[in-house]
Amino acid sequence: MNKLLQPNMYVKSVFDIDLLKLKDKGIDSIIVDIDNTLVSWNTKYATENVINWFKKVKNMGFKICIVSNATKTRVVKFNEEVKVLAIHRAIKPRKKAFLEAINKMDTQTFKTAMIGDQIFTDILGGNRVGLFTILVTPLSKKELILTKFIRKIEKIVLRDILEEGNR
Repeated sequence: MNKLLQPNMYVKSVFDIDLLKLKDKGIDSIIVDIDNTLVSWNTKYATENVINWFKKVKNMGFKICIVSNATKTRVVKFNEEVKVLAIHRAIKPRKKAFLEAINKMDTQTFKTAMIGDQIFTDILGGNRVGLFTILVTPLSKKELILTKFIRKIEKIVLRDILEEGNR
């Protein structure tokens, strides 16, 4: 299996991430996707649970930055409640937005985790720059047609990753 597609961690949701374990690994910064990672892709605002998760992350001393392929309007609207650094139209998996986020947070790649729901954007992009990558289960099955097609390929890749991990 191509190591660039393999996450360092796979969890059901952001709420299942052991933040203390990340601290123990030397992680001080988190890059996070929005759509189907924090909220379903058609949810405009952060939910109360997500707002509380951001508060917890900040209170634990993590720096945090949203990196999303979504439009500026989408990212700004979502960020109204959580008030963190944010990058829109990231064109993940290209490296530029990940490196920009690391620069904005004033950290280093080996101290940064990337949390997202897509192997071919979030995980591939994060791995390309040397981040600790965390794959979460997508929150919604309702997605754009292209994303639905990519999910079929991701299922095959994920199955191979999980089988490889059980060897």
